[in-house]
Amino acid sequence: MDTYFIATALIFLSAIFGYINVRFLKLPNTIGLMIITIIFTLAVLMLSYVDDTLLDVEKFIIKSIDFKTFLLDEMLSFLLFAGALHTNFKQLKIQRSPILLFSTLGVLTSTFLVGGLVFLILKLLNFNIDFIYCLLFGALISPTDPIAVLGILKKAGVPKKLETKIVGESLFNDGVGVVVFLTIFRMANSGIENTSILDVFKLFGQEVLGGVTLGLLLGWITYKVLKSINDYHIEVIITLAAVMSGTVIAQKLHLSAPLAMVTAGLIVGNDRVRASSMSEITEKYVDKFWELLDILLNAILFVLIGMEMLVLVFKVKYIVAGLITIPIVLCCRYISLFLPIKIFERKLDFVPKTNLIMTWGGLRGGISIALALGLSDTMHRDLFLTITYVVVVFSIIVQGLTVGRLVDKLKN
Repeated sequence: MDTYFIATALIFLSAIFGYINVRFLKLPNTIGLMIITIIFTLAVLMLSYVDDTLLDVEKFIIKSIDFKTFLLDEMLSFLLFAGALHTNFKQLKIQRSPILLFSTLGVLTSTFLVGGLVFLILKLLNFNIDFIYCLLFGALISPTDPIAVLGILKKAGVPKKLETKIVGESLFNDGVGVVVFLTIFRMANSGIENTSILDVFKLFGQEVLGGVTLGLLLGWITYKVLKSINDYHIEVIITLAAVMSGTVIAQKLHLSAPLAMVTAGLIVGNDRVRASSMSEITEKYVDKFWELLDILLNAILFVLIGMEMLVLVFKVKYIVAGLITIPIVLCCRYISLFLPIKIFERKLDFVPKTNLIMTWGGLRGGISIALALGLSDTMHRDLFLTITYVVVVFSIIVQGLTVGRLVDKLKN
C-alpha cells in the first residue's frame, strides 16, 4: 500500500505541477516542475508551524524512497534508452571523436580540477576535509546530466551540430562519470595505499567496456527480434523488456547499465535499423511510447529533486561553500573542454563559441544529487550534498533558462 500511495502522490503532484507550469509559467517542463516543487516544499515548511500534516507526508515520501537506488539502478536506464533512441545517429557518428574525448578526458580533467580547487576553498572556509573526499565531489559534479540537458536543449534553439555534441557527451559522460565516482569511492573507503593501478583499470575496463559490449549485444538481439515479426504491440513490449532485462544483467555482472542502455538505444534508434526492422506504424508507436515514458519519469524525477531539499542540512557556511563552488565548476568545465575542442574545431567546423555554449549548456541534475546521497558521514555527506544541491539548482534554473538567450546573442 505504501508503494502505491507514494507512486500515486508523485504522479498526482507531477500532474498538478505540470498543469500549473503549462497553464501559467510556460517554462521547459524540467525547470518549471522543479521551481514549483521547491516553492511547494517551502510553503509546506512554513505551513508546518500551524499544521505539519503535509510536511509529514512529504517527509514520508522522501524517507521511503532511496533516491540514489531509484535513479541510478532503476529509472536511469529507461531515461537514457529513450534519449538515445531519439538522438540523431548520423550526426553522432560524425561527432564521435570529440564526444569520446568530452566524455572521458573532459570528465577526468574536470574531476581533478574541481576536486583541487574545492579542497583549497574549503580550507579557506576552515573546513578540515581530506583531498580524496573533495576529489569524490569533483567526480560526482563533473558529468553533465543527460536528463536535464535533453529536456531543455529542445527549446533552446541550439544549432543541430552543437546540440549533438552536448547531448552525445551527456549520454556517455554520465556512465563514465558514475564509473569514475565508484572508483574514487572505493579508494576512499579502502585507502589509496590499498588500491593499485591495476584495480582501478580493472574496474574501469569492466564497467565501461563491459557496459558498451552488453549494449551492442542487446541492441543487436533486439534488432533481430524486431525484424522477425510485424506486430507493433509486441514490438513495443520487446523494447521495454530489452531495457529492463539488460539493466538486471548489467547489475548482476557489475557492468555499467547506463552505458549499456545508451549503446542499445543508439542501435535500435539508428535510421538504417529502423528502416529494416520496423514498419511505419511500429516506429510511430515505439517512439510515442518511449516519449511518453520519458516525459512521465522526467516529471517524477524533477518533483523528487525539488523535494530533496528536505534532507539538506541548512548551515550558512554550507550555502556559502555551494555558492562559491558554482563559478569553480563552470570554470573547470570550460578548461576541460578546451583541448578536445581545439583538436577537432577545424576538422569538424565547430560552431563559434562552442566552448562557452557547452559550458553554460552542460547542466547538472539528479545524477549528481543521487551520487552525493550515496556518500557516507565520514565523507562529509551533509556538506557535499548541500553544495551539490546549490550547484544543481543554479544549473537547471539559471543556466537552463538562459542558455537559449546565450545562443541567440552569440548568433548575432
